[in-house]
Amino acid sequence: MVTLLDILQVFICVVLVFLILMHSGKDSGLSGAFGVGTGAGPLGGGSLVERNLNRWTIAFAAAFAANSLILTKIS
Repeated sequence: MVTLLDILQVFICVVLVFLILMHSGKDSGLSGAFGVGTGAGPLGGGSLVERNLNRWTIAFAAAFAANSLILTKIS
């Protein structure tokens, strides 16, 4: 069971890195880090592809966190 969860963890990690790298930078500098100057809210705006990319990234991040907690409890 632990081996299966370890393999799943590596897969989730690779997909999560790929999804994060797919995001395009909206602003540069310190103002972009805090969302200043963006016309859209934190969940709105952007194209359908960008919104779906955000959703997939959040889903894989949650799966990564859950799998990490499960692996910590089992080991």
